Amino acid sequence: MIYACVKRLSDIIIGLIGLVFLVPLTIIIKLVYICTGDFHPIFYTQERIGKHGKTFKIYKYRSMVWNAEAKLQELMQKDKKIRDEYEKYKKLSNDPRITKIGGILRRYSIDEAPQFINIVLGNMSLIGNRPYLLTEKQYMGKYYHKIIETKPGITGLWQVSSHNNMLFEERLRLESAYEQCFTYDFNIFLDTFKTIFGGGNG
Repeated sequence: MIYACVKRLSDIIIGLIGLVFLVPLTIIIKLVYICTGDFHPIFYTQERIGKHGKTFKIYKYRSMVWNAEAKLQELMQKDKKIRDEYEKYKKLSNDPRITKIGGILRRYSIDEAPQFINIVLGNMSLIGNRPYLLTEKQYMGKYYHKIIETKPGITGLWQVSSHNNMLFEERLRLESAYEQCFTYDFNIFLDTFKTIFGGGNG
C-alpha cells in the first residue's frame, strides 16, 4: 500500500513536470516537421494493453511516415525477409518507415515524451513493463497475466536491456520478472539515463 501510494504520487509530480516541458518541445518538433514538408499531425495514438488487461490510448510523437501501419503490411507482402523478421521480433531492425527526424526522436527516446499525458491520466507509470499492442496479446502466452499485474511504464527492464536483438519471447520472459518495489524502480530509473545518453535505445 505504501509503495503504491508513493509511486502514484511520484508519477503525478513527474508527469506534471513533464507536461510543462512538453509544450515547447511539441512546438519545436512541429516546426521541424513542417520544414521537411511533413504537415501531418506529429502526435500518434494507439490502443495498448494496460493494467489488468484494460485497454487505453497511448500518446507518442510520430516517428514514422503517416501511413505506417498500411506501409508495414505492404512491406511484409512484398518482402519475405521483412515479414519473417517482424513475426520473430515484432519490430524491424532497420525500419524503412522511420523518418529522419523520427530516428533522432527514437535514439534519445524523445518520441516517448507525450506519455507523460498517460502518466497524469493514470493509465501508465514512469516505470513498468512495456505497453503491449492488442495484436501482441495472442503471442504473450503464459507471460500475459504476470505482465498485466502492473501499469505499463515509459521505461522498464526491456528498455534498459540490450533489446535490439532480443526475441519477443525473451522480452516477455524478462519483463515477467519485474517486481514492484523501490529498489527495482530506482535501479531501472538510473539505467534509463545510461541507456539514453549512451545511445543504447534503438
